[in-house]
Amino acid sequence: MTVIDNTDQRPETIWSEHVSFMDRIPRSIAMGGLLVGFVALWQLIYAIGVVSPIILPGPWETGADIAFVGKNLFTGGYMLTALWITIKEVIFGFAIAITIGFLLGILVGETTFGERAVLPYLVAIDTMPKVAFAPLFLAWLGFGIASKVALAAFIATFPIVVGTAAGLYVADENARMLFKTMGASRFQTLFKMKLPLGLPQIFTGLKIAAVGVMAGAITGEFLGGGKGFGELIRVASSQLNTPRVFSLIIFLSLLGLTLFWSVVWLEKKLVFWHKSSVSGGIGT
Repeated sequence: MTVIDNTDQRPETIWSEHVSFMDRIPRSIAMGGLLVGFVALWQLIYAIGVVSPIILPGPWETGADIAFVGKNLFTGGYMLTALWITIKEVIFGFAIAITIGFLLGILVGETTFGERAVLPYLVAIDTMPKVAFAPLFLAWLGFGIASKVALAAFIATFPIVVGTAAGLYVADENARMLFKTMGASRFQTLFKMKLPLGLPQIFTGLKIAAVGVMAGAITGEFLGGGKGFGELIRVASSQLNTPRVFSLIIFLSLLGLTLFWSVVWLEKKLVFWHKSSVSGGIGT
């Protein structure tokens, strides 16, 4: 008697079953396992001595310094003062970027003048390495917080412009004609139809800007004159205190993630009808 095996062993089927199994793993377990694997690999490289301990400290040494920085922040030490300065630079820079980026986005997306005359200049500036403008901001605004805020806003503005302008083009021609036949003004069409429909693209720009504003603030502090976390990293690096550099970077990453998650949370509240793929599920 011939036995017929109906099991589908095609490569795409095996891969599909493998992916389905991976999807069933809880996110916390997957992230925890990845972290454990990374730390184990880090410890192995450190133990073998592939890289000098001065350049790459061990995970336990770095963990001890993370605890020290956390204790200093929790007890209100000098690092908390530095962190607060960086937070102010990020918040002010992000607020300015949102204001300017939103207005320029509407100008580009709503007017012929903005599309034909303003947009080419924005594209030209966006193609330039924005970090190269940092010395100019320091020369114009000094070594205080203003130059850091300006650089942070400068870097974060362009994604918001692009997101806002792209969002205004989301509405299809039928929706535009419907508002026109109902006698809606250009202002009403913009705020009651185009902007609401374009919110997913606008929030995409905001999430990209939330990452860029951190880079702008810290870059400004690296160049000197600042008293924030970037200055602490610069000093620790000059002293070859690599564990401290890693610790401060990790806390800055937490600050950046907090800002990013805040934007994702706001997006879920305002754009609950749209499933975002840009956040990558980070905020879920």
